[in-house]
Amino acid sequence: MPRQVMPRQVTALAAVLLAPNPGPMTLDGTNTWILRARGATGAVIVDPGPPQPRHLDAIVAAGPVEMILLTHGHSDHSAGAAPLHALTNAPVRALDVTHRLGDEGLAAGDVIVAAGVEIRVLATPGHTSDSLSFVLTGDHRTGPDDTDGDGDRDTGCRETDATDDGVSVLTGDTILGRGTTVVAHPDGRLGDYLASLRRLRELGDAMILPGHGPELASAGRVAEAYLRHREARLQAVRAALEAGDATAPEIVRRVYADVDPALWPAAELSVRAQVEYLRPPSRPSC
Repeated sequence: MPRQVMPRQVTALAAVLLAPNPGPMTLDGTNTWILRARGATGAVIVDPGPPQPRHLDAIVAAGPVEMILLTHGHSDHSAGAAPLHALTNAPVRALDVTHRLGDEGLAAGDVIVAAGVEIRVLATPGHTSDSLSFVLTGDHRTGPDDTDGDGDRDTGCRETDATDDGVSVLTGDTILGRGTTVVAHPDGRLGDYLASLRRLRELGDAMILPGHGPELASAGRVAEAYLRHREARLQAVRAALEAGDATAPEIVRRVYADVDPALWPAAELSVRAQVEYLRPPSRPSC
């Protein structure tokens, strides 16, 4: 019988379970985040991932689950929400009403307090129109021997770099732990995405807890790098249009020649978003 998958404590407030759905778009798999403060009995689950029974069992074992939050509605993040709700009776809260199970949704500016954790909801559309990020205050990264997230090593010594005023942010697919993300046109819009990156850049040294890939040390630096990457891609797409490329596949072959062709269909979505951004629809004449 396979061993029970155990969460990995990443910060004082957040542990991660890696879903068994690796792939070109999901990297090592979807990160399911388990949020709870030291001493709290319940947990908040962010992005249950796919409806894979062993993964759901591991989430339930890490509970009891008080609440389920979704960063956005893509199935690799949300498909496990309904079966997890059936197992735990925990409400599912999301921006998109079609993914909600319970009386409450989510909206920008909401502040949720559950499992001893204060969670601030940040609107970060662009990857999708319903993309949200969740900001945790009073958080800090745990050390290599800190298994319970209290900032202390097993020897009982306080870590010198642990503070109680740190910030972390769960970014879903808006910022990934490795590589860059797709702007999923037509639902995703590049103008929205650039504004979201600027909003995340304002979080400075906040740790990024992404929807896929490893955690990252600085939201400000990573968001700035993403913005530079987007500007470079925009320049390349603009040049491709000026060279006569007329379709998204043509532009992808030129601009994304250094990218695995398995990712070209996703790249086409981003190209469509970039072309729309560069060529806004003309206004009707009077």
